[in-house]
Amino acid sequence: MSFQRKDYAESKAQKKLTPSQAKVKIGAFCAYQERCQQEVRDKLYTYGLHSDDVEELISFLITEGFLNEERFAQAFVGGKFRIKKWGRNKILRELKLRNISPNCIKAGMKEIDPEDYWITLKVVFEKKWESVKDKDDFIKRQKVMKYLLARGFEMDLVQDVLRES
Repeated sequence: MSFQRKDYAESKAQKKLTPSQAKVKIGAFCAYQERCQQEVRDKLYTYGLHSDDVEELISFLITEGFLNEERFAQAFVGGKFRIKKWGRNKILRELKLRNISPNCIKAGMKEIDPEDYWITLKVVFEKKWESVKDKDDFIKRQKVMKYLLARGFEMDLVQDVLRES
């Protein structure tokens, strides 16, 4: 006995929207949470819109206040730092990946208080230090340092926190 296979190509094909339908849908998309222009642009292209319509809708969203890259950068930096405990390097890399302008990145990075940053680094360090089960102190330090660098913390700060331990 054989079963008929489902054709996934048909189910994934999204119907094309008119610009007015897309305006309503993308407005809700932007109202739900802060978005960057690249996210919105990508989403609009999935609706089957042409580049002229996409750029027109993006300019509409900006003028109406639905889309603001500086506000997005501030929310992104604050969230990734406070909730995910990311370091500056990783946050900066992610913002650049999203094509955020350098001025907006600079404004967003001001969300990180240097004192809170140091405290967060120490907390992340201590948590990782306790979780690494290695007898050799040198190897343990290397593993923790590699972890902290991968989280986006700067090398000089990581070395400082390792020296303090």
